[in-house]
Amino acid sequence: MKPLLLLLFTIFLSSINANELVGKALPDLVLSGDDGGKLDGKEWSLKEAIAQNKVTVIFYVDPDVKDKNEDISQRLSKRDFSKEKVQYIGMINMEATWLPNFAIAGALKKKQKKYPNTLYLKDLTKKAVTTWKVADDENDIIILDKTGKVAYAKFGLVSKEEGDKILALIEKLKED
Repeated sequence: MKPLLLLLFTIFLSSINANELVGKALPDLVLSGDDGGKLDGKEWSLKEAIAQNKVTVIFYVDPDVKDKNEDISQRLSKRDFSKEKVQYIGMINMEATWLPNFAIAGALKKKQKKYPNTLYLKDLTKKAVTTWKVADDENDIIILDKTGKVAYAKFGLVSKEEGDKILALIEKLKED
């Protein structure tokens, strides 16, 4: 009984924390050097992404639960929003797994070829967990409007109904 209560409490806290992000700008996050970065080893910053003046969809993913939000990922891919208006970022929480970094890096390179419109990033030190207060060991989704404010955040599984809302929200935000 105690493990079930703990699980429910954790899910409840995750949803509260995600909701607390909505309407706020995320602090700038820079991934470089020992903290991670782009697959080619170059530095990445949130400020750089926001400067694109696009709706930004960020998946912050523990590799152990990478398939948890596969449904919404596929739905976004099928919707094929204009890359001139919407950008996708897949940030991998490399420290959240027992898998070796070289194996994850190899899988990411394959994903980059399969999904060229998604920018894949490595977070080697859980910097997004500490800077943005996203859920650790989870599959998180954050949607930023063109100004960089959080329009939607979810830590954990996105339901079909939430997926419908996400698609409608992105449609609206890209036109604003």
